[in-house]
Order: sequence, then structure tokens, then C-alpha cells
Amino acid sequence: MHPAHVTVIFVLGGPGAGKGTQCARLVAEFDFCHLSAGDLLRAEQTREGSADGELIRTCIREGTIVPMEVTIKLLDTAMRAAIAARDAASAPGWGAGRGRFLIDGFPRKMDQALKFDETVCTSALVLYFATTEEVLLARLLERGKTSGREDDNAASITKRFRTYKVNTMPVIAHYAALGKVAEVDSTDSIEAVYGRARAVVEDVFAGKYNKI
Repeated sequence: MHPAHVTVIFVLGGPGAGKGTQCARLVAEFDFCHLSAGDLLRAEQTREGSADGELIRTCIREGTIVPMEVTIKLLDTAMRAAIAARDAASAPGWGAGRGRFLIDGFPRKMDQALKFDETVCTSALVLYFATTEEVLLARLLERGKTSGREDDNAASITKRFRTYKVNTMPVIAHYAALGKVAEVDSTDSIEAVYGRARAVVEDVFAGKYNKI
């Protein structure tokens, strides 16, 4: 996949930063395909016959990062399937092998970032939703009351925060040095945060950020 045909925006932020909520709104307005690395991994862990299911389950339970080969393979497969399914689409950004993707919660480590750029597609931008750990913790504990996710508990959340700081912040710093990070304060209301995120995406399609 070539970045001239495929627009990839990585969506990063701490656990509970509102990535999924904002991605859903961006999809509705800009016709992205939204791929959540976490959702793909959670689906794969329960897929009958999966060779990686037990490994994924262990990583999720322990709050550690799944090996990059597993995650990148799932993303690459999902992207190619979306492009193939919409190859005849007349919507902006789709058809004739083109596509536009929001990849949520990835890359979480530098090796993932470099490997994805090398083997799948060079990303256009990192959309980084930033807020405090206090806000994130409150959101996750509230979500845990109804989400059914085994990692929405205090012990797993603490591990996820630690993993995020150690592994993902260097990724954001790497792309920032390339001029490819747009930081959005996600402490505010959903509507206000979306207004900022929407403006960033419009800048991407206007060519403000270098995709190559």
C-alpha cells in the first residue's frame, strides 16, 4: 500500500482518552475505516482456531504489549479487506485501491511504528489525545461498570498506564520530531474535543501534513 493512495492516521492517547468515541464521529463525517488494534486483538483471542489466541489473552490480562508481528498482521489484513470491499466506491478517498484509515491504539512501541511504516504503509499523522492520569482513571473505572472488559479494573489500569508511559510516549516523541503529531486536549466535552480533532483531519486532507 502506498501513502499516495492510502491515508493512515494513527490515533494515540492513554487508556480512556476517548479515542474510540472520537474515531466514531470522524468515521461518520469523513468516511474513514476505523480499525482498533485492541478490538482486533480481542476478537482474535476468541476466534476459533487462532494460533495466537492464548498469547493475546495473556498479554491483555497482564497489561503488556502483544508481539508486533501479530498486531501488524491483523491490521494489514483488515486494511486490505476494507480496500477490496470498497474498491468500486465513489466516496472520497476510496476506489481504485485507495483508502483512508484511522488506526486506534497503535503503534504502542517504536518497533511497531517502524515496522508498520516499512511493511504496510507510511502514516500521515499521529492524532494524539492528551489528558491527565486522574481523568483517565476515573473514566476507565466508570466504563468498567458496564464494559465487560477484563482490563477495566484498577490493577490492570495501573499496569496499562505504566506500559503506556514507557513504550508509547517515545513513539509520540518520534513522530513529533518528524512534524507528524497533532495534540488534542481530550479533557473537555466530547463535542469540544471533536471540534479540535475535526480541524486536524481537515488539515491532513488539505495537505498540511506530509504523508510520505
